[in-house]
Amino acid sequence: MESNYKTILVPVDGSNQSEDALAKGAQFAKNNDAHLDVLHVLSTQQYGYNYGGMVDGDVINNLVEDTTDYLNKLVDKIKKESGLEDISIHIRFGNPKTVISMEFPRDHKSDLIIIGATGMSRLQRVLEGSVSSFVNRNAKCDVMVIRTNTENKPYVPFPKD
Repeated sequence: MESNYKTILVPVDGSNQSEDALAKGAQFAKNNDAHLDVLHVLSTQQYGYNYGGMVDGDVINNLVEDTTDYLNKLVDKIKKESGLEDISIHIRFGNPKTVISMEFPRDHKSDLIIIGATGMSRLQRVLEGSVSSFVNRNAKCDVMVIRTNTENKPYVPFPKD
């Protein structure tokens, strides 16, 4: 499949769905001679706050180190599996919804976002809202939502909450 996509963004959050989206995104990038950006967004709202609303520096350093290790291992695996070499990793702090749909694509001139359908349970989606749904509605570039695993089989639905 040929396209005009030259800079593809694949956000990952540690879920199987996001890692499958990355595997498919890498193959898509290779087939289209495109650059692949792999992004993980750290939301400091999820972590404990200290010192009057500030996150402790050691917590941030540990988060960045752990995330960097995870992304490097993930990208090494994807490079071996897909043969794609033009891959960059990125870590951002902020709201995953706005970083993925607006800020990162603007800053890196992404022309396609490939994102896993969801890594959340039904209850989490109700309480927090789905990142993939928000990205699909608000991104200024094309969005491809991956709903199947690497064998193109649908994911087993979450058990009822």
